[in-house]
Amino acid sequence: MAKRDYYEVLGLSKGASAAEIKKAYRKLSKQYHPDINKEEGAEEKFKEITEAYEVLSDENKKAQYDQFGHAAFDGGAGGQGGFGGFGGFGGGFSGGFSGGFDDLGDIFSSFFGGGGGRRNPNAPRQGDDLLHRMHITFEESVFGTKKTIKLRKDVECDHCHGTGAKDSSSVTECHRCHGSGQEAVYQDTPFGRIQSQRTCSECQGRGKIIKDKCPHCFGKGYNNKEVEYEVEIPAGISSGQRVRLQGKGGAGENGGPAGDLFIEVSVSSDSYFQREDDDIYTELELSPAQAALGTKVDVRTLTGVIELNVPAGTQHGRKFRLAGKGVKNVMGYGQGDHYIVVSIKIPKSLSSKERELYLQLAKLKDEKVEEDESFIDKVSRKAKDLFD
Repeated sequence: MAKRDYYEVLGLSKGASAAEIKKAYRKLSKQYHPDINKEEGAEEKFKEITEAYEVLSDENKKAQYDQFGHAAFDGGAGGQGGFGGFGGFGGGFSGGFSGGFDDLGDIFSSFFGGGGGRRNPNAPRQGDDLLHRMHITFEESVFGTKKTIKLRKDVECDHCHGTGAKDSSSVTECHRCHGSGQEAVYQDTPFGRIQSQRTCSECQGRGKIIKDKCPHCFGKGYNNKEVEYEVEIPAGISSGQRVRLQGKGGAGENGGPAGDLFIEVSVSSDSYFQREDDDIYTELELSPAQAALGTKVDVRTLTGVIELNVPAGTQHGRKFRLAGKGVKNVMGYGQGDHYIVVSIKIPKSLSSKERELYLQLAKLKDEKVEEDESFIDKVSRKAKDLFD
């Protein structure tokens, strides 16, 4: 599939400045980083963004790209020498059918069950990535924490080091495929007799035969064990985000590296603090008198209690902003704010004195109010009077 234009990948127009390129990269890399974004396709998107930035952030590479596009970095297009005469075709046809007509077997093999091309079965292969889910408190998500986790996974056998053999003398080259892991298959077609490749039926593609299996892993090359890791949870992490432990995943094959272990966190909600991105929201209840006349109140923040000066005439829904008192950005891009949202609490029941004062206030402001009480309101008021 054709590559997308690098400027398009970063959401920029051609000729964007170095500062604009850097700003776009930082924004997109934060959005699609695989350690943070768990959505399908995020990792590929992140690789595409990184590739685009590596070219456009380099003055020389950017100049070549602006002139030749992707062809400037395509080995089949002459490399750094432009098109380089016929070098772009790999020296005549040598870059094409360099293996003679044997390569036709690979072309037709996809039609006859041989698979596409030849992959070395003995090449090291990275192990599987693993996912472990962890629950943390709201406070731990804000300030970060260290956790110890235990899980079971496949780890390379300590005795055979992944070979599956008892010792080195127990491993011999497969006599059928001579170590290639592939065997030739001949089939008659309308084009004539075609040779294709398939996985060796003798060694199942390993290229070797194990005479005596390792008694500790029974020839698998790995054992399933319980392992323990200490995980550092960064400050500012949110539910659904992941921490990556490189090389702590499933065991590799043929000496290949282990996969990665991803720790996906879920965060408990807090009854007082509400989080939106890196900002914190809390509710401040005020009486009508406090809102009208002003007051000073103690407000709990993430780092302690502060005194907040509420000016006279404060309205319901007003927000007070405490800059930099929110959550630290998990990628290191600053810190959010703390917003205190005013909620004016209207009393549900009034004592006789309170009712009289409210009526006087209404008359003073020439406001129309309900002066007659319902039976239930009278009972409620009398009950309140008993305790006032």
